[in-house]
Amino acid sequence: MNSKTKTIILIHGLWTTPRIWHLFRDYYEERGHRVFTPIWPRMKGEVEEIRRDPSALAGLGLLEIADEHDKFIRTLEEPPIIVGHSIGGLITQMLLDRGLGSVGVCIAGAAPKGMFGLPFSVAKAGNPVLSNPFNYDRNVVLAFGQFRRLFAQNMTENDAADAFERYIIPGPGRPMFEASVANLSPWAAARINYRNRHRAPLLLIAGGEDLLVPPVLNRINHKLYKHSDATTDYKEFPYRSHFMIAQRGWQEVAEYILAWTYAATRRAATVKYPAPDAGWRAQKPLTAVAAKEQI
Repeated sequence: MNSKTKTIILIHGLWTTPRIWHLFRDYYEERGHRVFTPIWPRMKGEVEEIRRDPSALAGLGLLEIADEHDKFIRTLEEPPIIVGHSIGGLITQMLLDRGLGSVGVCIAGAAPKGMFGLPFSVAKAGNPVLSNPFNYDRNVVLAFGQFRRLFAQNMTENDAADAFERYIIPGPGRPMFEASVANLSPWAAARINYRNRHRAPLLLIAGGEDLLVPPVLNRINHKLYKHSDATTDYKEFPYRSHFMIAQRGWQEVAEYILAWTYAATRRAATVKYPAPDAGWRAQKPLTAVAAKEQI
């Protein structure tokens, strides 16, 4: 484990593009980090272009997204710091479970397989997608009212409108279906080996006023890792919505992540944490086929 890791990967979530990370990217680059913001597979162009024709995204699922990031990460010179938001946070956990990354940070991450007892509000928040089963293979357009209620309810009307115009695109419905029904399938795309003691340290971050992925979901996610020897930490930022990476006060979140990353890597080195070795690029990714073979 290298406490001087300079490479950072920022993974965006559903209904957004890498543009959502421009504030974090600039912040980390100014502090000497090499930052990548890879786009999801099938996405091409900027927000405005994708809005005009999002058809290529229909049917895009979690494993395809994870595999694309897996492939990219293996081209890098060092295991990177992996930071993901929302669905990107779930992808981050999947990538760490594969043995990738020096540390991982999951910001308001979507639920992996194995999370039970979720409040009704969580299911209700998924209504824009989950209310229609045909959305599994379709793209779903998020209306401003839905964005305002689920992502940015504590932003001003003007700030929310500006954010919606700048960042939001139609998104594939499949990832939310895969996450929501993961407990019904033994080979679910969203499954994680919570007992994996060889993965990199993980930080789970929750927004105190997040309605789409409320703190209770993040706390349940954290408890699922209790039987692993690998480091798993939890941090809650009060008064933050699901859109905490692009709303006022985002600097506090970005700064905390960097400080935690440095501390976690130093701590891991002290306890001789089993970090990825020189063969980390050659490890076989858990693709859809490989996942079924392990059942």
